[in-house]
Amino acid sequence: MLKPELNVLLTRTGAGTAMGRMFRSYWIPALLADELPENDCPPVRVTLLGEQLLALRDTSGRMGLIEEFCAHRRTSLWFGRNEEGGIRCAYHGWKYDVTGQCIEVPSEGAETGFCRRIKLASYPLIARGGILWTYMGPPDKQPPLPEFEFALVASEQRFVSKRLQECNWLQALEGGIDSSHVSFLHRAALQTDPLFKGAKGNQYNLNDARPHFEVAEAPGGLFIGARRKAENGNWYWRITPWVMPCFTIVPPRADHPVHGHFWIPIDDQSCWAWSFDFHPTRALTGAELDAMRNGKGVHVTYVPGTYRPRANKDNDYLMDRAAQRAGRSFSGVEGIAMQDASLQESMGPIVDRSRENLVSTDNGIIMARNRLLKAVKALTEQGAAPPGVNPAHHHVRSAALVLPDPQAFLPAAAEALSARLGMPHASV
Repeated sequence: MLKPELNVLLTRTGAGTAMGRMFRSYWIPALLADELPENDCPPVRVTLLGEQLLALRDTSGRMGLIEEFCAHRRTSLWFGRNEEGGIRCAYHGWKYDVTGQCIEVPSEGAETGFCRRIKLASYPLIARGGILWTYMGPPDKQPPLPEFEFALVASEQRFVSKRLQECNWLQALEGGIDSSHVSFLHRAALQTDPLFKGAKGNQYNLNDARPHFEVAEAPGGLFIGARRKAENGNWYWRITPWVMPCFTIVPPRADHPVHGHFWIPIDDQSCWAWSFDFHPTRALTGAELDAMRNGKGVHVTYVPGTYRPRANKDNDYLMDRAAQRAGRSFSGVEGIAMQDASLQESMGPIVDRSRENLVSTDNGIIMARNRLLKAVKALTEQGAAPPGVNPAHHHVRSAALVLPDPQAFLPAAAEALSARLGMPHASV
């Protein structure tokens, strides 16, 4: 159970809120790199942390996020014209560059210097790992660029997607660090999804629906270990790293690509669910890429022309009761991503956590909430940088392995949980 006032603290991320200030301490995903594919391409509307922004790529290839609305009459610059080195408002012709600086006001002579006094809010955009990242905090506190392993491997070893999720970021994140639901919600997918099936560890998930959880603190967040029974008195561990505020890597399955997520607030009642797959030692195969593009694994198919999933709350997630009865899908919803999203969205835009009844398998969620609250307090009261800002905190991996000791996964799994480019993952 979480007190209502603490729930508000953790779920509100707009400008001026404590959690909003914390999110603004990090580089966060803003767009897919191919959303701004070429110089002077059309601008893209972006809402992050409650701010309505516009992504631009200018004539020389510079990129930036600027406030969406013209400083003159507050019309949307999305309707503007891309011109040499900036975007010109379609209403009265005011022109802005990628830093938000007004560079021309046609009705005022250049000699007046009027346009130099006009500047929209703006944030940087940096390409890395198929993603355009932004930092929305104070410029003098801008951290180094992110160093997550998936973003550093060669492009042919990686696939990245995003989708709209119609609930608060925190309940989406909490689903990502809850390994116990896999034995129920995803049990059919473990046997049929081409990006999951065939791994020996799947049987441990299916045979033991009562995992024991151990949670260990890491410099950037937590390692959350779920222990299930294996053969010969051994134990199957699936260990999920959480790097603050919202990054997770799901433990690997056999030689399948490893996948993970970010959940980035759009506003307090919706978020972008970012999903990635990568393989540390080889290129993704054509079959794997086709499966990802067709909504398998942790990815989805979309309503055409949008990033909203084709299965969504307006069509009851295309739920199939016959498939549910027959065991082809435990919930009747197809696809791992939408099985998760449908239930997380079913809680409402912001769940009332004071009405929960948490159990031992929720230890990862409990500790993550405590870690977030502690970090928010330290940032607010002392100005302390939160965990996960330092790129050294990004050098973590998930792991799936069999160990003889039922009591703890560290230090036996310590080496497996350290990211090393070019080295295989610990996988069962």
